[in-house]
Amino acid sequence: MDSMNPHQAEREAQRVQANRDELVERIARAIREDGTVEPLEGVSLYRSSSPTELNLNVSDPAFAVIAQGSKELYVGEERYRYDPYHYCLGTVELPLASQIIEASRERPYLSLRLELDPILVGSVMTELGHAAKPKRADVRAINVSPLDAGLLDAVVRLVRLIDTPTEARVLAPLIKREIICRLLLGKQGDRLRHIAVLGGYTSPIARAIERLREDFDQQLRIEEVAQAVGLSASSFHHQFKAVTSLTPLQFQKQLRLQEARRLMLSEALDAASTAYRVGYNDASHFNREYKRLFGLPPMRDVERLREATRESASW
Repeated sequence: MDSMNPHQAEREAQRVQANRDELVERIARAIREDGTVEPLEGVSLYRSSSPTELNLNVSDPAFAVIAQGSKELYVGEERYRYDPYHYCLGTVELPLASQIIEASRERPYLSLRLELDPILVGSVMTELGHAAKPKRADVRAINVSPLDAGLLDAVVRLVRLIDTPTEARVLAPLIKREIICRLLLGKQGDRLRHIAVLGGYTSPIARAIERLREDFDQQLRIEEVAQAVGLSASSFHHQFKAVTSLTPLQFQKQLRLQEARRLMLSEALDAASTAYRVGYNDASHFNREYKRLFGLPPMRDVERLREATRESASW
């Protein structure tokens, strides 16, 4: 907008605001109750009428936009905050904590999440002529950048397709490619090329993450994992933390504890049984690490979560 005259700049600002308003209206109409829906393949909408407590989960590669409200993410010691003026891009699977900061019944938190298929990213990248190995830029697996007018416009056009399923079958894949194209050409393009496409600088870390997720309940031997992905132990440790903001041991620990929480909630297991299921040989050690991560001992935390679920169901 710097090269525009004042009248052009004003019209562009009005168009951007109209897109922001439309995005809020369409997401609010598509999801009228708190929760998550997937109205288009690979596109999820989320709504919350109140701020949330810190929630831990494992993220998948995705592009996320907030239409209304704001959110904070924590990965290791890194904190990221984003809102309707920024987007978040995550490019590998990793454990993170998230918390909705701004939300109310009058102005609920509304967001959109688009799954990123590495094969599709690679296809768009090749068409753009970006197949060459990029420079070693900031390779962290997640970051936040300003949401520009072109990217916002593409997101709004994608959301419009919710109301026209016949058109969506043809047009949604095209708009997804456009969004990926704009991401590759934008501030986080190097991150997307580095991590989402096999053969990039961080692909050994992507393979290591997959292995850690599959074998999270097994004893972690750094040297074996490093050798399996073709790195020295010291290089593996350094690159892994550069991408995920976590050491391999911290990464595995969070995977174990999140799976433990899921098991106790979904299968009603006791803490000791759960500890052994996720790879702990000492139940008391499990209890200490669980409390350190979630703030409460296992069974008290699970009961609190169940109570919160019962309260939200009674609204």
